[in-house]
Amino acid sequence: MKQNECFCGGVPPGAPVRECCGPALEAEQWPRTAEALMRSRYSAFVTNNEDHLFRTWHPRFRPAHFGIDPNTVWTGLTILNVEAGQEQDSVGVVEFEASYTEDGREQVLRERSRFSKRAGRWMYEEAF
Repeated sequence: MKQNECFCGGVPPGAPVRECCGPALEAEQWPRTAEALMRSRYSAFVTNNEDHLFRTWHPRFRPAHFGIDPNTVWTGLTILNVEAGQEQDSVGVVEFEASYTEDGREQVLRERSRFSKRAGRWMYEEAF
């Protein structure tokens, strides 16, 4: 990742964080698609931004307690598939792989995440 490049890889690729996930992380602008929300949530894990994760987690699915493990270092994101989740949609699915290092070991989390709109805003529901 280049200096100032968005943590999620950027949309478009290589975009600086201030033009990609930055406005969402700073609660200045809500992501317009399920993929953009997923990317911003990944960036929230990278930057330990629990407020963003809380704000973007659908209340019906949000656990009572959650936290970011400060010993996990997120190192990359690859979007594998996106189903619906565009501005005009009400539901969407994003499949991705997130690379990370934990306890000195490189690992990959592969997940299919479900998103839905609540009050016109994309919200993360759950992995399935």
